[in-house]
Amino acid sequence: MSDTERAVEAEAIRSKLIALEEYRKLLNGSELTSSWLVVDQSMIDTFADATRDHQFIHVDPTRAKAETPFGGTIAHGFLTLSLLSTLAFDAMPGVEGTRMGVNYGFERVRFLSPVKSGTRVRGKFRLNGLTERAVSLQSAWATVVEVEGATKPALEAHWITLALVGPRNARPTLVTTSLG
Repeated sequence: MSDTERAVEAEAIRSKLIALEEYRKLLNGSELTSSWLVVDQSMIDTFADATRDHQFIHVDPTRAKAETPFGGTIAHGFLTLSLLSTLAFDAMPGVEGTRMGVNYGFERVRFLSPVKSGTRVRGKFRLNGLTERAVSLQSAWATVVEVEGATKPALEAHWITLALVGPRNARPTLVTTSLG
């Protein structure tokens, strides 16, 4: 990535920051929805190379069409899960004063339907838990990855993220821990 591309990405992050008071208003509010993202064969092949998972259902379109009920190749479930990062970046704001964000974990992940090569997916995120501490914000998200035109989502997960922030003078406060 070039310095120019890094600068553009940093500005995109800064432009989506909101005050903590505004972030709190997201709790149990409306879903945040990302733009559609194409999951093409190139993406699937690159993921297969990175994970060394070259099962034919992912990387061999001819065989996958002939031998599976999917009609062609499908994305790895873990590829779909990993797309939460980019889908979330598109849909969710950050909190002003955040030094960095990290994945804390998942309470639950379910792969409900395949993502066929060439289809589009998008993420839907609802903040349903927020724990505030002196140097962090732990957010719990009800998360869905939809496949365009499909009745069933590809994935549902309860995702927990952690934003590390500068020290605040407030005592740790539990806003809610509902995972809905």
